[in-house]
Amino acid sequence: MDKNTEKVITRFAPSPTGFMHVGNVRSALYAWLWTKKNNGTFILRIEDTDKEREVAGSVEHIQEVLNWLGLKWDEGPDIGGPHAPYFQSERLNLYKQYAQKLIEKGLAYADSTNEDELDKLRKKAEEEKRPFLFRDHRPENPPEWDGTQSLRFKVPKIKSYSWDDLVFGKLSAGPEMLDDFILIKSDGYPTYNFAHIVDDIEMEITLVMRGMEYISSTPKYLSVYEALELNPPQYAYLPHIMADGGNKKLGKRDGAKDILEYKKEGYLPSAMINFLVLLGWNPGGDKEVFTVDELISIFEITRIQKSGAQLNNTKLDWLNKEHMKLLSENERNSKIIERLNSNSISGEDDFLLKLCPVIFDHISKWGDIDTMALAGELDYYFNQPQYEKSLLFWKGKEAVEETKKHLEHVFEVMTSSLEDNFTDVEKIKNLIFDYATENGRGEVLWPLRVSLSGKDKSPDPFTLIYILGKNETLNRISGALKKLS
Repeated sequence: MDKNTEKVITRFAPSPTGFMHVGNVRSALYAWLWTKKNNGTFILRIEDTDKEREVAGSVEHIQEVLNWLGLKWDEGPDIGGPHAPYFQSERLNLYKQYAQKLIEKGLAYADSTNEDELDKLRKKAEEEKRPFLFRDHRPENPPEWDGTQSLRFKVPKIKSYSWDDLVFGKLSAGPEMLDDFILIKSDGYPTYNFAHIVDDIEMEITLVMRGMEYISSTPKYLSVYEALELNPPQYAYLPHIMADGGNKKLGKRDGAKDILEYKKEGYLPSAMINFLVLLGWNPGGDKEVFTVDELISIFEITRIQKSGAQLNNTKLDWLNKEHMKLLSENERNSKIIERLNSNSISGEDDFLLKLCPVIFDHISKWGDIDTMALAGELDYYFNQPQYEKSLLFWKGKEAVEETKKHLEHVFEVMTSSLEDNFTDVEKIKNLIFDYATENGRGEVLWPLRVSLSGKDKSPDPFTLIYILGKNETLNRISGALKKLS
């Protein structure tokens, strides 16, 4: 079938060997977006043939990450599908069938070389300053493969390869990149180099998207496809993600975090997708904030960049705040109150709803509320503030009588005002602002704000009065006046 007309089938095929960082997930995201754009099939396959490195719970972890981001798979280990099973460990007979095809073609042979013998061969090549290639040491009369020895691929032709990559364009490699690599290990499990090819064939994968570190191995893959007389899928190799502020590939030592850490920190999945897609992909134009549906509509593989993408946590925070703004006010308030409650902070519904917009202005992710709560930055909303009298003086200049006069005026105005004047910030501002303008805004508003918050930095006094309400405002102003007496 023509590659331009056949149904798009992609796969995400992680190994269950630990957490998922941004590089893993971006590969899944690009494949998923392209599949959705083309009404194709997105397959989740678990490559669990390296049993020594397998980490318990990793499969569930992989699924939780994808589910959190909304990257739903059409076929996979939990939902099945026409290409089941989706664990490589359950497909061992299939790899042996393909191995037998290569044996019958004379393109695979049993290898009983042990590690000591291999080390000697490598050391000799190093001493002679030449690359070690096992093909230079093929046994003349290998034993018949019985499944207890390793099985090696016999490269059919030592030649150069070239191929078209959807990101990097025309790529090529010389014959030095070909070797007789192991297809199936002595424990009966296939190597990645063989298993993923068999699976991609059997699952009818049309496009493989993975990190550019696999470019150098592509000639090996192409030689296997050629040996099996089958066409390879299209390839789209992805640029590296570089560490934040650095010039090297992001790794665990450089702050590569488990994606679910971002979830715990309170990032939105839509913002995480927006952030990840821009790590190596340029939509064109100035727009940077996209919904998932918009990304599906505009995603093009040709816009994936060749150069490495810089991880920028500041950019992630900005994007997350922009996505938070896209939520309805009710959704935002609900999330903020939920986070406050998780920090053992509670109050009357009306009070919390008035507090929500102020908190929202000071956060870029929900987890910032945890930080604020831990630092005591929200305490003064719920408890009488504690502060030194000197903080009440504008610019630190002690002016007891003048400060008392201003606070007493505000106290009297508030006392005689109707409750209706406390229903929004503008009405409260109208009660005080003219007086403050006539008598010095700093001289009036600074001590008022300190009396309400006990802080040298806090929201403006009009907002604080609105949140605290008339009675609590009068109570706190009264407390400040006692300090000045």
